[in-house]
Amino acid sequence: MGNVERIDDAGRGEDGRMGLIGRESTAVPGRFGDPLTVEHALYSRRHAAANVGRPLFLLMHGWGSNEEDVADLMRYVAPYNDSISLRAPMVVPGSEKGMFGPGYTWFHDMRPEQEDLDRDGYAAARAIDDWVGEHVPAERQIVVMGFSQGGMLAVHLLRVNPERYRAAICLSGFLAPGLVKGTAPADDRLAAMEKPVFFGFGSDDTTVPKYEFRALAAWLDEHVWLRTYEYDHLDHSVDIRELGDLRQWLADIDVSSGLM
Repeated sequence: MGNVERIDDAGRGEDGRMGLIGRESTAVPGRFGDPLTVEHALYSRRHAAANVGRPLFLLMHGWGSNEEDVADLMRYVAPYNDSISLRAPMVVPGSEKGMFGPGYTWFHDMRPEQEDLDRDGYAAARAIDDWVGEHVPAERQIVVMGFSQGGMLAVHLLRVNPERYRAAICLSGFLAPGLVKGTAPADDRLAAMEKPVFFGFGSDDTTVPKYEFRALAAWLDEHVWLRTYEYDHLDHSVDIRELGDLRQWLADIDVSSGLM
């Protein structure tokens, strides 16, 4: 499992620090940083064991989506790799009445900021890492990939337990600022590992401000082996250009075959 710091139900760290659970949210019931548990996962063919010679993809969706959404990307970027797509633990309020059923969220707001994001990012990354420890064999290499909230978490898993993950793919994600001590415990040792990271975003994204993308790119450039792409006229979404660049990058780092 690596060097993952644990917190108790009161939000206290291993050395007795408080503050990992914050204020009450006005968007999603609960407090920022409340402990979470991943309970639903969508496996690829043969229970994600059809091609154990290649790294497994662990997928995380964004606000209001579900585990099926990001799983659809696998047929475009790495169709011969196994994958597991996780459903976020919380329901977006009001989404149950929508045409396509409930949508889910990893965080207590669509895009928390400052200390709220630190706390929610840590709680979600810890929940994901705990799930991995229980359900994925320790010898299986893992590539984490996510969109928006899931993109943020793909990066944050490296900030929590980088030893466990082979590479990360951040699609239109953002960065936790690290204002709350203990929420990114691996930052100091991450740079020496040279973890491969793909970061892509759109020039016309109005959901995540461009300065957030710039901040994340700058942070990643100092901590990982980074490949960054900005796509003209792309909003908060993924298009065929990005999928093509991602497929090539995965072949370059010997994660996928590069074949369709």
